[in-house]
Amino acid sequence: MSKTEEGRKKGEKLNPKGAVLIDELPDNAFENENERSITITKAPTVRVVPPLNFCPVERNLYRSGQPSALNHSFLEQLNLKSIIWLAIEDPQDNFLKFIEDNKINFFCDLGYDSMDSNSWDGLSEASIKQALEIIVDKRSHPLLVCCGMGRHRTGTVIGCLRKLQGWNLASVSEEYRRFTGPKGSRIMVELLIEAFDVSTIKINKDYAPDWLLR
Repeated sequence: MSKTEEGRKKGEKLNPKGAVLIDELPDNAFENENERSITITKAPTVRVVPPLNFCPVERNLYRSGQPSALNHSFLEQLNLKSIIWLAIEDPQDNFLKFIEDNKINFFCDLGYDSMDSNSWDGLSEASIKQALEIIVDKRSHPLLVCCGMGRHRTGTVIGCLRKLQGWNLASVSEEYRRFTGPKGSRIMVELLIEAFDVSTIKINKDYAPDWLLR
């Protein structure tokens, strides 16, 4: 019989090698515990809250829905140089003011070809191409790609970017659906991504981000 088994039968206290049992600690071991604790009595003065559907895509490249005033403190931490706005609707005034105050390059009017377009229309290939050629130029980074909810239009552009990176279509679709929810995906978006010809994208290797050249 091993010493461990013998000790268990006798009801002895067994401790692993090098361990210290609570009742072996000196009497004053916890007397300063309260001095080390910190009580938070009020919320932080600055709220750092990411926008709806925010997610890093690659280094210095992000995606999200339209940021609200609550998200501005968070966006300031990203030191954004550029924002691509893909929605047909105009951004909120507080978002435009944030862009102006922080001297961010703002690329808009990429989400539609005519005034007859509506929010349910998908992006045209020309719009996707224009957005991607901004994304693959690191001089525009750090960069945020966004639309109203950060789902379909943003998902279309990011999906085509993934295709440009060599992702298989199953992985592209999985990422797209992650932001739309199980019942929110649109088959037309996935078909558009599948049909998009990435060979039309002009890439200047001198300015391409490292993650694209890997």
